[in-house]
Amino acid sequence: MNHAFVTALAGAGHTAESLAERLGLHPKTVARWANPGHIPQSRHRATVANLLGQPIEALWPDAVRRREPVWFRPWVDIEREAVALRAFQLAWVPGLLQTEAYARATFIGQPLTADEITDLVTARLDRQGILTRPRGPLYVVVLDEQVLRRAAAGDRALMAAQVAHLLACAELPNVQLHVVPADTPTYPGLDGPFVIAELRDGNRVAHVDSQARAQIIEQPSEIATLERRWERIRGEALPRARTLELLREVAAAWT
Repeated sequence: MNHAFVTALAGAGHTAESLAERLGLHPKTVARWANPGHIPQSRHRATVANLLGQPIEALWPDAVRRREPVWFRPWVDIEREAVALRAFQLAWVPGLLQTEAYARATFIGQPLTADEITDLVTARLDRQGILTRPRGPLYVVVLDEQVLRRAAAGDRALMAAQVAHLLACAELPNVQLHVVPADTPTYPGLDGPFVIAELRDGNRVAHVDSQARAQIIEQPSEIATLERRWERIRGEALPRARTLELLREVAAAWT
């Protein structure tokens, strides 16, 4: 339990219900902040700290020790609170399913120091904890087959280990993995990757990658567009059993 938050809540004369009312949130959302690993989204964090009369770092030390880029933190907060995540990836294994070696390979060629890369890789691996925690989110991933066929860093052993890791992740009860076959004609996924997060209150938020900086999308009409695209992409993908067969074939081909 996050005793600092619980103590501050009581000391400020608040309950989860009264604080939730001030913030316009569901009381269950506020109550979860008392659990380890649950941190308010960045847009609420300063307001909560002010209402409770405590600095952010006293309530949630991890919020100030975080290693992911500042611009990416709002999405990590959303990811942590999501009950379901639907992800499509065209070129890379999603970060939540990467091995450490594969994660490092994604930063090759970028103007980063060794320490900066280590911080980014560590942050990415830390995010993966949501998949194995109690009541973790349902995570449905669709990959283009080229993700499995392209050698990250030109390293066959690295790829063999990564595909084996995907097979292991696919056995988790809350993870569903599907692959769009390489011989699929043009389909909506070719426009780029995205993730749709479903939150406990039923709202949906999306994360869309780009060559510059990814963006978080909350506009209902844009979310609806992405959900239609998701359904069309998912319709092109292999069912789970056939996907697992393909993963085994690819893993063997890399060894």
